[in-house]
Amino acid sequence: MSVQLKISFAKSSSVAASLAIQLKLSGDQPASGSSEADPQGVGTRAAEIAKFSAKTMTVLDVIAPHGSDADRLMVIGLGKPDALIAHDWLRAGGVAAANLKTAKKAVVFLDVPGLEVTAAQAADFALGMLLRSYAFDTYKTAKKDDDKPASVEVKIVMAGHAAAKKAFATSEAIAGGVILARDLVNLPPNVLGPVEFAEKAKELKALGVEVEVLTENEMKKLGMGALLGVAQGSVRPPRLAVMHWNGGKAKDKPVAFVGKGVVFDTGGISIKPGAGMEDMKGDMGGAAAVIGLMHTLAARKANVNAVGILGLVENMPDGNAQRPGDIVTSMSGQTIEIINTDAEGRLVLADALFYTKERFKPRFMVNLATLTGAIVVALGNVHAGLFSNDDTLAAQLTAAGEVTLEKLWRMPLAKEYDKIIDSRFADMKNSGGRPAGSITAAQFLKRYVGDTPWAHLDIAATAMNSPQTEINTSWASGYGVRLLDELVRANYEG
Repeated sequence: MSVQLKISFAKSSSVAASLAIQLKLSGDQPASGSSEADPQGVGTRAAEIAKFSAKTMTVLDVIAPHGSDADRLMVIGLGKPDALIAHDWLRAGGVAAANLKTAKKAVVFLDVPGLEVTAAQAADFALGMLLRSYAFDTYKTAKKDDDKPASVEVKIVMAGHAAAKKAFATSEAIAGGVILARDLVNLPPNVLGPVEFAEKAKELKALGVEVEVLTENEMKKLGMGALLGVAQGSVRPPRLAVMHWNGGKAKDKPVAFVGKGVVFDTGGISIKPGAGMEDMKGDMGGAAAVIGLMHTLAARKANVNAVGILGLVENMPDGNAQRPGDIVTSMSGQTIEIINTDAEGRLVLADALFYTKERFKPRFMVNLATLTGAIVVALGNVHAGLFSNDDTLAAQLTAAGEVTLEKLWRMPLAKEYDKIIDSRFADMKNSGGRPAGSITAAQFLKRYVGDTPWAHLDIAATAMNSPQTEINTSWASGYGVRLLDELVRANYEG
């Protein structure tokens, strides 16, 4: 069960009947808030007995500390001060949230002796708490955590509380976007189809986002034969959701984000093996990241014009499904020979990217997709693959990944790879086989972006079933929301 955290900031607070959380650097410096939370120095003695040296993200937990009004005293190690990075504050917040246990009230002393804790670091700590408190158990009828409180009051005590409170508004917006993305990826495919996903996009109207939804008939009129070819085997109709956030100047070109939203991917006629196919409910992780980003931009009132496009389909193998050997015509007029119906995401993105380029003339386009197993082989689940026709955009994305630790690794694009997807019957084929599989998929997409600065993020191993961390224990990670928000904040807000 997700625990709702009610986070506030204050200059001081009583610790009576609460969990008192302290932070400590390695070395001789005392823990934060020692005089308020631990006037008798119980924590210091307990640390000596337990040989607790405050190594990064380690925890010392003292029950009913003598001489303190707190019910529990928890000390989180931050390690050496010169080794601390921005992301460590999210991690520390996640560690704090993971150890709330049955507490209904927690007081966090954030002013660490030996450090000058900034408002941004305090907001990151709170963000880490929010992200770690997430759990998806909507469909569990027997809750194992019924002894845990439904909500916890968390008061963060620090000298710069006013500035931290202001900074926390952005953290709440980011958390909302990440959690939205996680929820969508975690939802079962019988619940979340293309129509239902588009309805989720419409809910962003409450935040001031303008939303349009194109139906199958409207996409036919636009000539989106590539996207519609994927959808034709499913009884669930496709949708193209178009979200606008107009937070910049009216004359400013928008930044654009395009997400692959295959709500379930059987592979179509080129059907996948049965083992593990249930994970293909997460094949809309790219679209989830885009809708999560649009939520974040709107919730924090970002000073930018942004467009989010979701190509929403289901890939099923019924009697009307497209076949290997079919030739479809994309919105751009380019023809595509279908070699493998399981190479469907690039077909969806081809029309979505071309539509975005032609209609919005954006400053850049970034698409996200759980596109290829080849990128998993190449990079594992540590980095997502980055392909780009623009060095500046690629560098900005890489830098954003270093800040958020949603890391990217740039992969090559080169005309030599194009011949692998040349077709004898059409302008191109949708699969070149196993060699350079993630690269040829990117080369395919590149044919639909023209001269627009563009980046393709292959997030097949990072959007779902990624390693558990201090800020996420869910199957769905929400990967991409924090990354792209950092990209926009650092480079594109005036």
